Amino acid sequence: MITQGFVLLDVDVVALNNSGKDETTNYDNAVATKKVSKNGKTYVYVSGQAWRYWWRETLKKQFNWNLSPVTRENKIAYTSANPVQFPDDDIFGYMRAAKETVLDDKGKEKNENITVTRLSPLKNSVLVSAAAVRTATNWSSMSRQEGNAVPFIREEYSAILKGMFSLDLEMAGTFSNMNRTGFKNISKSLAEELKKSKAKIIDDKFNLDEKGEPLKLYRLSDDIRKQRIKDTISALKYISGGAMQTTNMGDVSPKFIILATMTTGNHPFVHVASETGAYGDVTRLNIASLEEIITDYKDKFVGKIFIGRREGFLDDYDADLKKLQEKYKENLEYTTVVQAIDNYAKQLETQI
Repeated sequence: MITQGFVLLDVDVVALNNSGKDETTNYDNAVATKKVSKNGKTYVYVSGQAWRYWWRETLKKQFNWNLSPVTRENKIAYTSANPVQFPDDDIFGYMRAAKETVLDDKGKEKNENITVTRLSPLKNSVLVSAAAVRTATNWSSMSRQEGNAVPFIREEYSAILKGMFSLDLEMAGTFSNMNRTGFKNISKSLAEELKKSKAKIIDDKFNLDEKGEPLKLYRLSDDIRKQRIKDTISALKYISGGAMQTTNMGDVSPKFIILATMTTGNHPFVHVASETGAYGDVTRLNIASLEEIITDYKDKFVGKIFIGRREGFLDDYDADLKKLQEKYKENLEYTTVVQAIDNYAKQLETQI
């Protein structure tokens, strides 16, 4: 089962993720924001990596996650690759090449090169404006020193940003040591550590050995897995971050959210928000698309779909969302953003 999430953020006069020097101007101190073109229109965005950084930092500050330390060597960097000790290694994934001491056929110790890789159970898109955006150029200056002021330029925008994410509930807290790229999550020493701990050894539902028997997976206790999964979802209530926050502070927590558990990795909610208006620069909720998803994928949803909206954001759709809740009241709950997150987290208790 997989948590599928969709969010809308509402930000005004921000520059959340910049792309470096603005090459379209001759001014040296000009910084451009990240943007992309599609169908002749311009859309601003925040990279998926930046969103993950905000997410991870929020888990550290609000949920006391002990983050995996980063080691730097020359031009590479890696974490401890220990998902037992560090929850972010579990949820956000890792890759590390290292040496491990093992015993050869004669019982003598030798160093063996190993590479452990963990595909992240948490996957996310970029945060991209749901409608076309025209950015503004802000001229500022450093003028506290003696002499002439030092001017600099930054690109700013107001936008509704949309993003989607998925969290693999089966994969969280579950590790493979199959000798295959992307599947060798743990080393031999960590596998032994898991065996000695309270971790369970379960059958791999999808991979067999040469005898046709299921390979084995190592799974942390349900309590640990539930806590990590619930923390990851709950962090969205408090998530903060972004560039230029000193003078362009923006709230990057969701103002609209959809959360659902599904039995498919296909993310259906991406077109719930779309653009309208004469210039394609107005964001609208596509209620017909949302209802189509509810009916088309009804056999793939597990439990309720939770929709949350912050009062003051897209208020014109409140009546439509209430009608949708009434029509599908057995399968859908419409409430505030925070309550939607909390109630979905409670539902997860019965699904993990």
